[in-house]
Amino acid sequence: MHKYYKILTVFLICIFVLTGTIIYAQDQDFNLNVPSAILIEAESGQVLYEKNADEKLSPASITKIMTLIIAMEKIENGELSLDDSVNVSKYAESMGGSQIFLAANTNVKVRDLLKAITIASANDASVAIAEAIGGSYSNFVTMMNKKAEELGMNNTYFSNSTGLPTKSAHYTTARDITKMARELVKYKQVLEWATIWVDYIDLPNRKAMISNTNKLIKKYPGIDGLKTGHTNKAGFCLTATAKRDMRLISVVLKAKSEIEREELTARLLDYGFNRFTKKQLVVKGQEIQNIAVPNGSKEFTTGIVNSDLEAVIKRGQEDTLETKVEIKEGIEAPIKKGDLLGYKAVIQDEKKLAYANIIAKEDIDRANIFVRLWRSFVNWLGSLMK
Repeated sequence: MHKYYKILTVFLICIFVLTGTIIYAQDQDFNLNVPSAILIEAESGQVLYEKNADEKLSPASITKIMTLIIAMEKIENGELSLDDSVNVSKYAESMGGSQIFLAANTNVKVRDLLKAITIASANDASVAIAEAIGGSYSNFVTMMNKKAEELGMNNTYFSNSTGLPTKSAHYTTARDITKMARELVKYKQVLEWATIWVDYIDLPNRKAMISNTNKLIKKYPGIDGLKTGHTNKAGFCLTATAKRDMRLISVVLKAKSEIEREELTARLLDYGFNRFTKKQLVVKGQEIQNIAVPNGSKEFTTGIVNSDLEAVIKRGQEDTLETKVEIKEGIEAPIKKGDLLGYKAVIQDEKKLAYANIIAKEDIDRANIFVRLWRSFVNWLGSLMK
């Protein structure tokens, strides 16, 4: 009996150890229970987590990120002002869904329209600003798709500026959304609007209250945007951004409820901030010596790393990083100061995490024919002596 008891005890211990190991392994294997999601570091675009990130899905009002990008670009280059007035069309007035109930043939300032889009996801404001910028609504949608192409959003097509259901093709992917989100977070004004919980905007003969559709603004530390979305087809979507020691951008598509999209987004951001750290490996201005220029008036030149080189890595793995200089093949004179000579890359497990450009520090003319012949002769003699 004692013998069987010992065997049973050993068996139970084994079960406990194995079970504990399995639980531990599951804890280490982060997974988000949602059809499509992605998490990136905003500055570099480095992907920290992804799940079905290239699946084409309806983005609902996340579409308005592109509407805001084009509007902010126009303001930045002076073609549009926040104080300009926009005349509201009948078409803009007719928009359903989230809206601020604009009246046709009234004038509203650009600032108030953009705040309504950012904070309250107003469809009528989105159409009004689109018509003002594009001259026509269809022309603005063309501008949206052109900008998507410029940003490398290869799996995206927009048919409107709102994300409202349409019979036409209208789709994007979680990965493509991060590309336009990275562009929008460059505009501090948008991030300031996106953190407003409740505000009032001036409309003709009344003030309209707008409240933030992103409830995480009041719940998650460091969050300052970016855009919610919801239709029956798209489900509940959220593109969020938060900044602590680094800025992260998350995308969650097709969640089952508003609460679920918030919980999943919080989990995704927590994963990024808790498990990863941003490390600077190279300082802007570092010199790279002895870059060969075979046909130059100088045979060797010095390059300069033109930006700080940082990488986002899992905590505890800092010692697994290495930097590597990659010089362009076939460098030839003449070279102008600022020309691209190569790259300095951060490598981890043979995978390139990030890189910075190496540019020329000086002008180098092409060597004359006599110098080139002499060098060829010296090289020929050197080869004979080997």
